[in-house]
Amino acid sequence: MQKLAADFWNLRGVQRIAGVLDIGTHMSVVQRADSRFVVVDGCGPEGADRDALLALTGNGQQVDAVVHVHPFHTLHVEDTHRLFPTATLYGTARHRRLFPSLPWAGAPVEAWGEDHPLADVFDLSVPEGVDFHCPDERVHVASVLVRHRASGIVHVDDTFNVMAAPGALGRVLPQSSLRMHPMLPKALRPEPGAADDYAAWARGLARSWADTRIVCAAHSAVRRLPEGGFAQEVEAAVARVERTLEQHRARYG
Repeated sequence: MQKLAADFWNLRGVQRIAGVLDIGTHMSVVQRADSRFVVVDGCGPEGADRDALLALTGNGQQVDAVVHVHPFHTLHVEDTHRLFPTATLYGTARHRRLFPSLPWAGAPVEAWGEDHPLADVFDLSVPEGVDFHCPDERVHVASVLVRHRASGIVHVDDTFNVMAAPGALGRVLPQSSLRMHPMLPKALRPEPGAADDYAAWARGLARSWADTRIVCAAHSAVRRLPEGGFAQEVEAAVARVERTLEQHRARYG
């Protein structure tokens, strides 16, 4: 469990493909002004991480809310609820459909407005121009991006990637800059303007969250950025997918 700010922690978990390749996953914990906690996502913490998390949160009793923000990150939903059974539970429409017996509160997270239930803690952003729940369920591009207002730290699942070597190699080999999800071509809506909507969303985020200095990316790493680095890396990420966007414009307008 990494403490990234006075009131923000990130935990990295194991997620294996075919039971072999560990692509990793994560969850974040933030402390409200009243000293209680909100949890973002779940990663099935074990051992020392689980012990530290429960010690921090009064054995889970001080967790007010758990919010799941990626429709296809579902492996740890039930375990996280068992860990924090008294917390108010929020999730996307797909979470609610897959786990109808859980006590979901309010509207699906992707439909929240500016006055959302966790507005005292987070700014949220949903990518435009792409299907949030893609018909091809192998495509996991869209998620609700979360920015902790007090620290400026961003928690993101899949929409932005950081390429990093696994295990001990990750501590010595350089990370990549922020990148768009490689399956973006399959996620763009098959309609005119979708490519421009996506690019405009990303560039708007680069401006509005420009002072972000840390990005917690789901399957890879925590990326620390210099001043101005978030805006520069998001703009560069858009530039890297310009060919994809142009191909979409040529096909759909």
